[in-house]
Amino acid sequence: MPDNGPTQTCKQCGTCCRKGGPSFHTEDKPLLDKGSIPLAYLFTIRKGEPVHENVKGGLTAAKTDIIKIKGKGSSWTCLFLDENDNACTIYENRPLECRELTCWDTRKIEAMYEKNRLSRSELLSRVEGIWALVTHHQDRCSYEKLNAFSVEARNDIHGKAAESILEMVRYDAHLREVVVEKGGLGSGMTAFLFGRPLFQTIQGFGLKAAVDLASLYPCKRSIQV
Repeated sequence: MPDNGPTQTCKQCGTCCRKGGPSFHTEDKPLLDKGSIPLAYLFTIRKGEPVHENVKGGLTAAKTDIIKIKGKGSSWTCLFLDENDNACTIYENRPLECRELTCWDTRKIEAMYEKNRLSRSELLSRVEGIWALVTHHQDRCSYEKLNAFSVEARNDIHGKAAESILEMVRYDAHLREVVVEKGGLGSGMTAFLFGRPLFQTIQGFGLKAAVDLASLYPCKRSIQV
């Protein structure tokens, strides 16, 4: 008789690859060190940033850096998915989470999901100049500070907290522009080095920035609470 029970083999449907690229763990560091996966294809969810947990579900604040593979365009589909064949174009060099995930039994990936997450410091701390910029940006634009300002802004009749948030957004945009124009780095690197742009992520704190993208800095912006 045919077995009509749940499948225990991958059907290559591509569903898992369309729900967001994997996060990286310390075991994945050799893949990045040898360039199998270029850093420009990654982005960082910084500590404290509101993030949707793919495995556990729900919205939470990131406890550490979460380094992930970028999606295609505005979608969450993994950059390395060949959508014509539902095939991974880096299969032999795929990250640990991709190796551990079995959609019919997620217990293994649930057990390791938050463990040994790879951080930017493990990859960049010895890169003179770049790491100093990353740490300075993290200090100026930390989500801990942004959260405190966003709470204060709701009852700040003088607008000082909103101005502090605005200055963070300005600095974040300016630094990205400088490292590309004067530092010689490709624009694709900024999402890895500094995380997602603040004018986008502040929406997770109940804030909205109206940004004049024609001129990143100085630029006209406002913060709506």
